[in-house]
Amino acid sequence: MSTTLPTTTLGADGPRVGIQGLGCMGISEFYGDSDLAESRATLEHALELGVTLFDTADIYGSGHNEEFLSDFVREHRDELVIATKFGIVRKADDPTFRGFDNSPEYIRAAVDASLRRLGVDTIDLYYMHRRDPAVPIEDTVATMAELVTAGKVRALGLSEVTGDELRAAHAVHPIAAVQSEWSLFSRDVERTAVPAAAELGVTFVPYSPLGRGFLTGAFRNADSLGGNDFRQRMPRFTGENAERNADLLAPLAAIAQTRGITQAQVALAWVHARAEAHGLPVVPIPGTRKRGRLAENVAAAAVRLSADELATLEPIAGQVAGPRYADMSFTSAGRE
Repeated sequence: MSTTLPTTTLGADGPRVGIQGLGCMGISEFYGDSDLAESRATLEHALELGVTLFDTADIYGSGHNEEFLSDFVREHRDELVIATKFGIVRKADDPTFRGFDNSPEYIRAAVDASLRRLGVDTIDLYYMHRRDPAVPIEDTVATMAELVTAGKVRALGLSEVTGDELRAAHAVHPIAAVQSEWSLFSRDVERTAVPAAAELGVTFVPYSPLGRGFLTGAFRNADSLGGNDFRQRMPRFTGENAERNADLLAPLAAIAQTRGITQAQVALAWVHARAEAHGLPVVPIPGTRKRGRLAENVAAAAVRLSADELATLEPIAGQVAGPRYADMSFTSAGRE
């Protein structure tokens, strides 16, 4: 394996990973049809470039994503860190339904199902994908800690939690990583979650660091995307919101043109700069199914934005039109 990425540790004593991972969700659904052969080649190329954290979840493709990754994970078991998640419930007869379940019985069943689909004995990083407000987070983490004791899980993570929730969870068992949306378009995590993670020595894993592709300039309005692309249901990427938000990308495009790099690389460089700005390890997980885009994204980890460039980008998030999701109860925002 040829490593080009610097590395960091997930939490105080979790696995060591490259400072940029790969989000694998789009291989199975949400962003239109996939070329599975190219997707597998992209996974292999990621390892060649030093990407070692591969992120999936039990709901991605209703299990398909874990199953697709299984051969790759087993073939390279000692070279990579596999992260998966539990806690979101779907219905086969309603593709838009999302529910929550953090009950002990559900967690124990979910981890065994993920282990079977992935074909491994141990999951390196196991996330609570979303918090079930009906279950105290201390109880959820206590059950997750049992999985560590049993050898089914190596390290624990949380997704879309507040700072207070992270502190409460960490008091029960060390949390290695928090995964939440964090980008030039989405900075609400900076209110409480990021300061708490820095205080506790927890690594932050930003998902959608490219604003679900919008920050790359690849599309101005999700109406132009395929019918099986879930971004068509996201408020920021449709109608008047999309047009207003596309106009916010002008400073991003100007920096990219001046630097001779892409908008995606500027956006990712901004996320990487959060590590120094907030004093904690930051490992973004941009998703892609193509080797060319992967190489472009990995190269962004070496881009250092100047203080003037960062200042130019600073106001963007405060001007974004529309919420991240149509139903923000799906996030930690309503519990802040």
